[in-house]
Amino acid sequence: MAIEAPSIDDVVRIGRALGLNLSAQDAESFCQLLQPSFTALRQLDELVEPTLPVKYPRDGGWRPAPEDNPLNGWYWRCEIKGATEGPLKGKTFAIKDNVCVAGIPMMNGTRLLEGFVPDIDATVVTRILEAGGIIKGKSVCESLCASGGSHTSDNGPVHNPHDSRRTTGGSSSGSGALVAAREVDMAIGGDQGGSIRVPSAWCGICGLKPTYGLVPYTGALPIELTVDHLGPMARSAADCALLLEVIAGPDGLDPRQQANLASASYTKAFTGEVKGLRLAIVQEGFGLPGSEKDIDEAVVAAAHAFEKVGARVAGVSIPRHRDGSAIFMGMAEGILATLITGSGLGTNWKGYYATSMLDAFARRLRAQPDDLPETAKMFAINGLYLRERYHGHYYAKAQNLARALKAAYDAVLRDHDLLVMPTISTQAPLLPAPGCSREEYMHAALGLLDSANTAQFDFTGHPAMSVPCGKPESLPIGMMLVGRTGADATVLRAADAWQRNFG
Repeated sequence: MAIEAPSIDDVVRIGRALGLNLSAQDAESFCQLLQPSFTALRQLDELVEPTLPVKYPRDGGWRPAPEDNPLNGWYWRCEIKGATEGPLKGKTFAIKDNVCVAGIPMMNGTRLLEGFVPDIDATVVTRILEAGGIIKGKSVCESLCASGGSHTSDNGPVHNPHDSRRTTGGSSSGSGALVAAREVDMAIGGDQGGSIRVPSAWCGICGLKPTYGLVPYTGALPIELTVDHLGPMARSAADCALLLEVIAGPDGLDPRQQANLASASYTKAFTGEVKGLRLAIVQEGFGLPGSEKDIDEAVVAAAHAFEKVGARVAGVSIPRHRDGSAIFMGMAEGILATLITGSGLGTNWKGYYATSMLDAFARRLRAQPDDLPETAKMFAINGLYLRERYHGHYYAKAQNLARALKAAYDAVLRDHDLLVMPTISTQAPLLPAPGCSREEYMHAALGLLDSANTAQFDFTGHPAMSVPCGKPESLPIGMMLVGRTGADATVLRAADAWQRNFG
């Protein structure tokens, strides 16, 4: 793009927006002083920025016909074959549509990005292909990933494979549906408030939100850098572990990976043996608003089933757990700064910036702001109000309280290996009717999270996994297992043991 220096009128307008009282002479002076900056920026325009490698050939794929997409879980289909050998040889994958796959259209659930085609492969995509995986397409996700329901994508609702009238949960809605329907072996999901674990619970599959920073987020469109996670979704804990072995570990491009956590041989610990493992049933994770008694009881029973194979189970109280919703709302300014004012990527972080994605999103957002989903509009209004009125106070306080919440979990995890609670204490509700009121639309998108235990562990970074533990009334429910920071192997081993012995 050809950059233009600001005119005197531009300086006057910008000064007014900043609350500056600039005289005409002031504006002219600043206009002249800015000229050397724009000479340097014209030079920047001429420089070629580094990009990410695209290692395996592919064509542009195709948009599936409705008859070939009964759950509406696919946004785009393709057939990208990776290496001929590797731990994922022959395994098929769906990639959540907030993750870049070069040459394949990406929408992130919103018409604001429709028509955008990435020129890079996200790190997780490259790693899957290098390990022999086959990418079968992009799975529908909720618009800007800002929903816990599966009705907000501009692609239309994603239907639950157990009952097509019901939600799959979001925002990794398509990934959950496609894995549960056996259209792929595994999928990549993203999680900022429960978006891997809620669809996993309601679709009856396994989904792991890994330790914060374990899996590189490079090449995925974020929501808020301090809570962004990518992770595996599969029908078994063993497959989640296999995929995690491939995608985990630093790539040198993602600032979320400051802890420099390395991948591990997660599957080698899978023996079904959990003797001596100490599980803590968290009292505050039960009896949430809207909780269904049979789900709470089923999760308690599933936890105590571990005692039959030698684990120890006890009840604990963590009062701060119930502060999760308040902390989540304090994060609204961060969502605003990343998605809206930050043109989808935000600023002030070192790493790889997908500039073509930023340009496409920013251009459409400025031209078509009304195309934002209702959820993102609410976060933007709330975030801008908090910033203008309270100048970042509540965001800063929420971040400080997130550390206190982490410390509360860590205190219990010193004497226990895992925390146990329902992933979400309700069964999958019916999808809202087309044309429903904004209030009903929003409740179906965000209100259900009052019954979830998921967002807390996005703030604290602990590994948290939903594993199916029953089907009262033929609808799946999920038990959530939470481990110490970096102890993803323990979470996966316990989930695998439960599936082997009781699943």
